[in-house]
Amino acid sequence: MKVELPLEQMSIAEKLQAMEALWADLSRNAPDEAVPHWHGEVLAERERRLAAGEETVLDLQEAKRRLRREIDERADS
Repeated sequence: MKVELPLEQMSIAEKLQAMEALWADLSRNAPDEAVPHWHGEVLAERERRLAAGEETVLDLQEAKRRLRREIDERADS
């Protein structure tokens, strides 16, 4: 199946919503082999850095707010 989206006509917010919908579906339905081995390595390193106090975390809603604000600022400039 070929999926075509009117990307040129979509706003940044609409593109982000499409990405979030795809990610949510993949998170629910992707088989284990769809996740590359290196993802586990990256997560393990992030957990190590977090435990060592080298990283901080944001809750998902705050991270989304920051990303959207950055995108909006770039779009305005």
